[in-house]
Amino acid sequence: MNSRYLVSQNGPVTAHLRISSELRMFLPVSRRREWQEVTPDATSTLGHHVESIGIPLTEVGPMVADGRGVPPSYLLASGDVVEVHPVPRPQQLPREPRFLLDVHLGTLARRMRLLGIDTAYHNDMDDPALVVQANEERRVLLTQDRGLLRRRALWLGAYVHGSRPADQLRDLLERFSPPLRPWTRCTACNGVLVPVTKGEVEPLLEAGTRRNYDVYGRCRDCGQVYWHGAHGARLEEIVRSALAWAAHQQPVRRLSSS
Repeated sequence: MNSRYLVSQNGPVTAHLRISSELRMFLPVSRRREWQEVTPDATSTLGHHVESIGIPLTEVGPMVADGRGVPPSYLLASGDVVEVHPVPRPQQLPREPRFLLDVHLGTLARRMRLLGIDTAYHNDMDDPALVVQANEERRVLLTQDRGLLRRRALWLGAYVHGSRPADQLRDLLERFSPPLRPWTRCTACNGVLVPVTKGEVEPLLEAGTRRNYDVYGRCRDCGQVYWHGAHGARLEEIVRSALAWAAHQQPVRRLSSS
């Protein structure tokens, strides 16, 4: 941007944010432009200015002013030009990620559990309770609610892109690259599945199931019994597609099926 747009006859009066294309979707439609003008003051941080134009800080990665990285706590000065970039993908976390999903992402939660990703979900939990659980259990809160992501008490969250569960799952895999361990978690409660003999669960099975299936698993938390039933082909396709897609991402991480 030409510097003549940053000054007036009396010198610099504003600062400018250069928003990466990936982040512009968070801006109001009428202001969905690369360059955003803000007015610095003595107290408002760079992070405050970024959020004030509509971008949750959970989605923001490196910010660069005059060739050097600056933190969200940086105090903008008149004439500053700051490049605002998205979180790098895959996003690096100190340990294997665990997740908590808001009430609108139930289908995504089941698919994540199907892939063996540690995924907490409740269909009746309000925003303050979600933040409390995410913080206490150090889970990444996944949501499409930008206001929820802007709650200052939240330790870590992420916006989920896509309207279809398949697109949402791909976005999750691309952003966090979690290890995949299909068929190891209960899709109902997130508990770990353990192998059981047919005899152990036979009283719980209908006659047709006992006759046609021999391999079973059981959730050690809620007791739900699993086998490859009528929906096996559809679920297998979800797993196959996720494994194939994740295997082609860079950097490649080792995937485990155990």
